[in-house]
Amino acid sequence: QVQLVESGGGLVQAGGSLRLSCAASGRTFSSYAMGWSRQAPGKEREFVAAITWSGSSTTYADSVKGRFTISRDNAKNTAYLQMNNLKPEDTAVYYCAAGTIYSVSYRRYNYWGQGTQVTVSS
Repeated sequence: QVQLVESGGGLVQAGGSLRLSCAASGRTFSSYAMGWSRQAPGKEREFVAAITWSGSSTTYADSVKGRFTISRDNAKNTAYLQMNNLKPEDTAVYYCAAGTIYSVSYRRYNYWGQGTQVTVSS
């Protein structure tokens, strides 16, 4: 069992940056792939980024490629999402997830956090 808690969301102007954190408790965090997804009001949840258990491979949605960076620190049981050059269309609730399978499909992850709101003003 893994418990996940996101933090770092907030209100930022377009072009600004935020860094989301996902703190994990429970056993064997380092054995899980980690992912971030987001859900805007009235829209379906969508994949944002994923990272393998070792951090050796990452994958990004086309909409965030070049602006967002996913990383992890297994010693701290924490995953991160650095978001730069934010746009109003990035406004959403952001969720981190842990899974036994490295996937770009958020549905394949096993454990979820409660989400953190990111609002980007124009």
